[in-house]
Amino acid sequence: MRSTTTGTARLTKTHKLSAAGLTAAAGAAALAFAVTPGHATAETPSIAVKPVAWTTTDLGAHDNIGKQSDTAAAKAKVDAAAAKKKADAAAKAKSDKARADQQAASRSQARTPVKPAAPVKPAPAAPVKKAYADNLDGWIKESLDILKSKNIPATYDGIKRNVMRESTGNPRAINDWDINAANGVPSKGLLQIIDPTFKAYHVEGTSWDPYDPVANITASCNYAADKYGSMDNVNSAY
Repeated sequence: MRSTTTGTARLTKTHKLSAAGLTAAAGAAALAFAVTPGHATAETPSIAVKPVAWTTTDLGAHDNIGKQSDTAAAKAKVDAAAAKKKADAAAKAKSDKARADQQAASRSQARTPVKPAAPVKPAPAAPVKKAYADNLDGWIKESLDILKSKNIPATYDGIKRNVMRESTGNPRAINDWDINAANGVPSKGLLQIIDPTFKAYHVEGTSWDPYDPVANITASCNYAADKYGSMDNVNSAY
């Protein structure tokens, strides 16, 4: 059969055989059968696999990856050391500042003068009340101290003399027979004073009971000082 295609080369028998030979050679090159002593048989021939060959380019790439890994590990180690150094420096700076602040506060406190506490004034002692004997002597002395504080004149002898004449020293004495008694205001107590006079000349700080010895003497002396200048000037009923 002849080809009618223009510009296309015709394959001759020789060319076809040559192509077939090239195909067979390629197949033979792709598979190489080797007989392993002691194992290969006609039915199951051993196949020897040719090891993969690394090219120069592949080896270079593998070395480059290894170097990058080593570099990254070294950098990570350096970064970790730097971070630890920075943290240690920050901790030291904080500790130094705290110590410096504490020292500054201590120096400031040492320089600040401590103001002494104000002395505590003892509470004023309660005045001790003077003790007087519960008898005529004590009553006259207590009355004299009160009269003196009020600037009312009187003496111990003048008071005692009039007391002994009026009541003989009996604080409960009462006159129920004279004109005062007839008028309903009997004389009472050591110096026989009537109630209206006692109330009018009562001295503050003494009892309002006309039978009270000190109150009776003090009011009577106040009245005598007003009328006679002093109880010392009284020598009879007054």
